[in-house]
Formats: sequence, C-alpha cells, structure tokens
Amino acid sequence: MSNMRVGEYPGAVGVHADELVVKNVEEVLFGRIVDCLTKPQSGEIAQAAAAKPADAIIYEGSFDEVNAYFRAQQWTDELPIIPPTRERIEAFLKYTDRKPFERIAVLPQANLEAVPWNIAANAVMAGCSPECMPLLIAAVEALADNEYNLSNIGTTWGVLPFLLINGPAIQKMGIENGGQMISKGANPAIGRALGLIIKNIAGYKLGRNYMGTFGYPMNFTIAENEAESPWAPYQVEHGFKKEDSTVTACATVTWGWPPAIYGTVDKTAAQTALEFLSIELTKKPCLARLAERGPKGFRNMITIMIAPPVAKSLADEGYSKDKIRDYLYEHARVPFRELEFLLKYGHSEAFTIRDAVDRGIYPPEYLVKEDELVRILPGPEVINLVVCGDPHRNRVMVLWGGYVNPVTRKMDFPTR
Repeated sequence: MSNMRVGEYPGAVGVHADELVVKNVEEVLFGRIVDCLTKPQSGEIAQAAAAKPADAIIYEGSFDEVNAYFRAQQWTDELPIIPPTRERIEAFLKYTDRKPFERIAVLPQANLEAVPWNIAANAVMAGCSPECMPLLIAAVEALADNEYNLSNIGTTWGVLPFLLINGPAIQKMGIENGGQMISKGANPAIGRALGLIIKNIAGYKLGRNYMGTFGYPMNFTIAENEAESPWAPYQVEHGFKKEDSTVTACATVTWGWPPAIYGTVDKTAAQTALEFLSIELTKKPCLARLAERGPKGFRNMITIMIAPPVAKSLADEGYSKDKIRDYLYEHARVPFRELEFLLKYGHSEAFTIRDAVDRGIYPPEYLVKEDELVRILPGPEVINLVVCGDPHRNRVMVLWGGYVNPVTRKMDFPTR
C-alpha cells in the first residue's frame, strides 16, 4: 500500500507509566488518528508505479546515475551496487536449468515471486560470481519454507538471516571456511545477495517492516570445514549425502566475544570448552524466550561455531555432537530469580515463572527456590554445531536466532 498514513504514539509505550500512556492516547494519539482520517495530505500523492515486464529496462544512465536511482528506490543496502544489466543477469542464468521466470518461491512479507531472473539481478548487484546461482536458488527455497518463518524477522530485536554452506560447492564457488571467513572469498558477496533478496523480493525495508532497534550488520555466509572436522558434517546430520552441496538458512540476533579455550592442569581443553559454552548460552540469548516450550516450542536456533582445534579436543575426549548437545542442555542454567526478572521485565507483558508454568510455556520443573538453578534450553535439538574458523586458533562462538528454525536445501546444478 503506497502512501499509507500513520498516527504515531509519542514515544516508547514500554517505558511510559500507565498514567502517561492514557494521557498520550487521549491528548495526542487520538488527534493524530483523526487528522490522518480527515485532513488532506500535504504534498503530491504518490502514484503506484505502472507494472512493467520483469525483464524490462527500468533505467539507463551512468554508473553513478544508476546507483543514485536504485538507492532512491530503496533497492540497495546503502552501498554502491553493480548495475544488473541484461547481459550480466543472463550470465547467471547459464548456471541453472530453471527457466528465467519459473517460480522458485513466494517470499513473505511482500509475497513477491522469486524467479531466477530477479534472484540473479540481486546477485549481480551484490557482486556475486555467476557460479553462485545454484546456491542462491537453494537459499531462496530454504527462506520460503514455513518452518524458517521469514514472515516474522521484522522484529525490533534485529533478526539477521545468514547462510551455512556445506559440500563440494565450498571449493567450487570459492567460499571460505577458515579464519576471517565471513569477510573473505565469495562469502561477503553471497551474504550481501541474501540481504538484497530479503529487501527486494521479500520486501523488508529498513524502518518500515524491518525494525531492528539498533540496526543490523551485513548479512553473512559461513561454511563448514569438513576436512578439519572430527564429526559428520552438518548436511549429513540432516539426511543429505556428504557429496551433496547444501545451503542452510539460519539467523542470529547476536554476535560478540569468541572465548578462547585453554586446557590446564585441573581441566582438559574439552572440559573448559563445555563449561565456557554452558556459560555463553546463558549470556547471549533472550533467556525468557529461549526457555519456552509448547507443541513445537518457541522458534529458536543456537549456532555454535567451533574452531577445528577445539572440535578435535572434544572428539579426543569422546564427545560426539549429540553428547555435546546433551551436556549443554543439562548444564546451561541460571538462578530462578534471574529468569524470573527477565520474564517479568523483559517481556511486552509482565508475568512470572508460575504464570508461565500455568500457561504451559515452562515445565513444572521450573518451580524451585529463588537460588536454585533452572535450565535455559528447551531441548538439545535447538543447538547446531559447525566446525569452521581459523584452524590454528582455540575459539568458539555462540549465535542465537529467535523467531526462526534452520532449514536446509540441496543445490541443483545445471545438467547442460
């Protein structure tokens, strides 16, 4: 809907006392709503652009002129883009057997069709190489899955989608899985293409329906270092073959300190890693939401990136991925009083742990004394373990993504 008028409440409701909310609604907000409904709009009323064929030329000009036009239309990520010319788009289409306007998916919230043509256009703008086309098509399929829940990433939390890549495509497409991986190789352009697809096809516009309170970093891409991992790679864990190239749509609202893991006389490196991760899990997520249960539970995903040396130390001590998940599920705990505070004052509606148990959000095991510990994970299955990063460093990183579940899709490569 173009030119929608909004009557805006003055301030942030959540930090206003009840009396001030009532006063602001009666004396300010109500008048603004009446004005929106009854007074003429100032300035020219914007007309919706006439529909054009999807492959139509929409603008011609110099590099700077094209960038200025695209930015004015909110089609960029505020950085210069490569103009998506017909020739550049057609170069991408050579890397898929799909027809240029064949529906791949319909992406919420805009509910626009993602087809190879517009996927390629956004990939060109981002600076991707044409070889990445199968990856981006699979990524769109993953984003469109209802299980991923793309339609709810616009929260003020700041939910940032990212991609996990597995299989032979990592080498074939020049994707990095070692040190500084999100900033090297094909990774930055693929992450940027993901962001532009979410902006231009899914229709998420900053400050309109993509409402991160403090903004977002750039979307990014990671890949598993399967050669350095002591365990089965992520795609094999989820029913694919090792030779399959897959894309997993993930998300996070956190990024921060990656703890260094050291073994000492009294603790092995493996034990230190497990204890560190148990603590990290209690610090980065929104615990009151993370702990929620239900028929399917609140949508949550934890991605733990483990540098190869740490992974090997854990495997040497007999820890499989499942054993690590079970350990963290059991040991990631906080005092009752801490979770109670987060639940009571960190929710849009205030309620207690007793209320949460009565509603079936938390299990009865949460009804303990104030100083007793309660677990914060709804189950071990929300943890995704990925071996990646600098193969010579002893670091781990915990990312939490609320509102979403990971979805994996296999890449299809052209037969011709």
